Amino acid sequence: MNKLLTTLFALAVASVTSLALAQASAPAKPAAAAAPEAAGAKTLEAKTAMCVGCHGIIGYQSSFPEVYKVPKIAGQSAQYIAAALGEYKKGERKHPTMRAVATALSDQDVKDIAAYFQSLGQDANAKLPEKADKQPNDQVAPLLTKAACVSCHGNNFATPIAGYPKIAGQHADYLFVALKSYKMDSNPTMGRSNPVMGAVAKQFSNAELKELASYVSSLETDLKTVPEHRFRR
Repeated sequence: MNKLLTTLFALAVASVTSLALAQASAPAKPAAAAAPEAAGAKTLEAKTAMCVGCHGIIGYQSSFPEVYKVPKIAGQSAQYIAAALGEYKKGERKHPTMRAVATALSDQDVKDIAAYFQSLGQDANAKLPEKADKQPNDQVAPLLTKAACVSCHGNNFATPIAGYPKIAGQHADYLFVALKSYKMDSNPTMGRSNPVMGAVAKQFSNAELKELASYVSSLETDLKTVPEHRFRR
């Protein structure tokens, strides 16, 4: 009996030892990793990085379809920014750089970027005049009446209806190029497709559009070019 018990005990010890050795030689399991960030999630800084590369540099110029200063977008209507990005994404606005930027953005990215730039650099206590702070000259006044600009952009050109941009104080050369682009809605490589603005712009010669752009750009505005924080003095 004692011999049988000794044999059984030896077998049990051998089994436990073999299991322990097998466990020791097995590769260690990695520690539980932290839950990964949602796929495609980006910080606001990452989302706006491509924007500030042009719109955050004072005096920065685009070269397509001609040379002009990129628009001020700090303080612009969030609804307009979102709508414009959507038009670039769909190809309704033909600009190779802006289309590449827009197509890389998710719907949430667009909302976040639009909200960010609407509030960027704004003073909650600042008040713009209810009407344009400068009267147009005799040449421009009838052009404004004919175009009915205030019906969409506001009496001060800075309080637009939803989805339309603030245009008071915007760069004159950008406004001129934008207005001309609405006359090229059937061009496969340039232009903008917008039935309302197309109908307005096509009423005027380029010289008249330039006069309109010059006047509107001279008005008081809360639009700004705000440099990235590391480049501010």
